[in-house]
Amino acid sequence: MTQWRPRLAFRAKTILSLALLLSALSFAAVPQTKKSPPAKPLDLNTATLEELQTLPTVGPVAAKAILRFREKSGRFRKVEEILAVPGFTKKRLAKIRAYITVTPPPIPQGNKPEEGTKQVQKKN
Repeated sequence: MTQWRPRLAFRAKTILSLALLLSALSFAAVPQTKKSPPAKPLDLNTATLEELQTLPTVGPVAAKAILRFREKSGRFRKVEEILAVPGFTKKRLAKIRAYITVTPPPIPQGNKPEEGTKQVQKKN
């Protein structure tokens, strides 16, 4: 009578293992929702963390890396400079190039002539 107990315990463990495996596989089989890219290109110099995450292949980690790079190195002067951000390759850039842009820096207020004043032009 004691011989059936080890077999029963073995079968119970086997059934439990199979149930856990099937459960794990069912979660893995659920298709991931694909995010839609931004409607217009994002400026790498002004985009927020949330906006950067709308880019294809860019999640929270990559978006934070872009922001960190921008804080350390200053403004992006051209789109290709994103290759200096850790985790960005030419292949990844190719996937997001259509969705990113870089605008020139704003003109400082001190360089604009004030209204009502004449602007002096230098003669050559």
